[in-house]
Amino acid sequence: MKTSIQFPQSSSGAYVGATFACLGLGAGGFLLGLWNAEMQLNEKGYYFTLLAFGLFAAVSLQKCVRDKLEGIPVSGAYYGICYLAVGLSLLLLGTGLWNATLLLSEKGYYAMSFVLALYSAVTVQKNVRDKKAIAAGDDGDTLQ
Repeated sequence: MKTSIQFPQSSSGAYVGATFACLGLGAGGFLLGLWNAEMQLNEKGYYFTLLAFGLFAAVSLQKCVRDKLEGIPVSGAYYGICYLAVGLSLLLLGTGLWNATLLLSEKGYYAMSFVLALYSAVTVQKNVRDKKAIAAGDDGDTLQ
């Protein structure tokens, strides 16, 4: 039995703009917090690397899930690694914040801006991919 998947036509300009704004606020806020933080440079590097790793992992996972949904072959190993990478970035951030000598409010700030950046990166990727599919003439197609 084949299942049909109908993809949405297009996201509104306001929604697309909001997703880019959220990505900028999440990543920019995280980086601004690092810039102003009174911590050692190696700690700042750790959190910066986690942000870059987390953003890449989240976008890669979104692409994997979307490819699988559209019937594009995705190896199980890569699919699993994508999930592992996102989980690992969250675990490493949690471990780093747990052990950090920061105020609880600062820890919450970093955690929330990190999650906002990851979620909005996935949404921006989805919007970009949808827009590209619509421009290619796949508007309103049903995948089977």
